[in-house]
Amino acid sequence: MILTAFRRGHHNRNIHALYGAIVAQARSVVFYSRYGVADTVEGRFELIVLHLVLVLVRLGREDGAAAKPASKRPSVHLAGQGLFDIFCRDLDGNLREMGVGDLAVPKKMRRFGEAFYGRLSAYGAALAATDERELEKALARNIFGATSVDDRAAWLARYARAAARQLDTEAEEALVDGKAVFPNPEAFAHA
Repeated sequence: MILTAFRRGHHNRNIHALYGAIVAQARSVVFYSRYGVADTVEGRFELIVLHLVLVLVRLGREDGAAAKPASKRPSVHLAGQGLFDIFCRDLDGNLREMGVGDLAVPKKMRRFGEAFYGRLSAYGAALAATDERELEKALARNIFGATSVDDRAAWLARYARAAARQLDTEAEEALVDGKAVFPNPEAFAHA
């Protein structure tokens, strides 16, 4: 019984480490300086969501499920749920830190939740689409607030596809253990 508590703590540290890697990558200066993502609360939220979606899509892939023992799949589900829970706690804490009142936090969290699920659906579908422009359109709309695709959205789409491919090469166990490696975004921002 006591060992279970230690294992849960270990799992929790791993998920926090994975979320930390996601946030650190989303805060890479190049996204704001070269890609032109707005260095605002909304811009940072959008980049965290993009990276979170990339990891969740990877964790949710079904193609490796049949080859893995059934006992491994619950840890992947727990990792995905844990990431989402930490993300929500982080958002809640940041809102309160910014001075948002207790009565307004649930309304803002609901809007953030709706935005998250909308992006999860849009980015997941765009990553799976055969037309690579679908991801460019989704990123242009959600991250840049644009109605048409420009270089910024094209660069970010190239980066996101490369990140998805790189995450696909990572073993599920490595991700569940809190390790995610993302490509250098500088390599995809070409003027």
